Amino acid sequence: MALTHPSVSSTANYEELEFFGDAVVRLVSSEWLLETYPQGTVGEYSAVRKVLVSDRILGEIAASYGFDRYLLIAPQAKIDLHKQVPRLADVLESVLGALYLSTHTSELIRPWLDLHWLPIAEAVLQDPALQNYKDALQELTQSQSKLLPTYQVSQPITLTNEDDRFTAEVFLQGKLLGTGKGRSKKAAEQEAAKEAFFKLRPQPPKVQED
Repeated sequence: MALTHPSVSSTANYEELEFFGDAVVRLVSSEWLLETYPQGTVGEYSAVRKVLVSDRILGEIAASYGFDRYLLIAPQAKIDLHKQVPRLADVLESVLGALYLSTHTSELIRPWLDLHWLPIAEAVLQDPALQNYKDALQELTQSQSKLLPTYQVSQPITLTNEDDRFTAEVFLQGKLLGTGKGRSKKAAEQEAAKEAFFKLRPQPPKVQED
């Protein structure tokens, strides 16, 4: 059932397991973070967990295990390609939910996730904005000018790449600060905010050589 898409059956499908698995993944990621980074802060935990449990990361993990080859799905449902990543994320959550229900522990779940999560968590913790560039940019503009950035998002009529499905522009007082593209509006806004953040971020003073 964890691998059965609703297009195959409106009742016997993965939706309930995915709903439960969503909570399981958040619980297990919190457990993993506390074990792996015992000196971390709550802010760091929240920032890293947000990335670890995102559709993008869970979809990538599911794809690495070839879940798309085992998903039972009606032929007409395969056409909508831009839903592939969130669909795979849902499937992974449903499978992990089923595994948790079989033991009521994370012992069958952690082997699926731990090795994938470690390099991702390290990358987030080393990022100056903890990979949440919209929040970081907002804090930066408020501290510098007491103003908030604004975003404009557009969607092209024709697509050559699903990663460029949306284009976002971020402005401050009418001035364009950054542009970004992404599969979703949020992803495009994050990319635009990233460009703007590094453009406005104060640069550390250069160390003069003797």
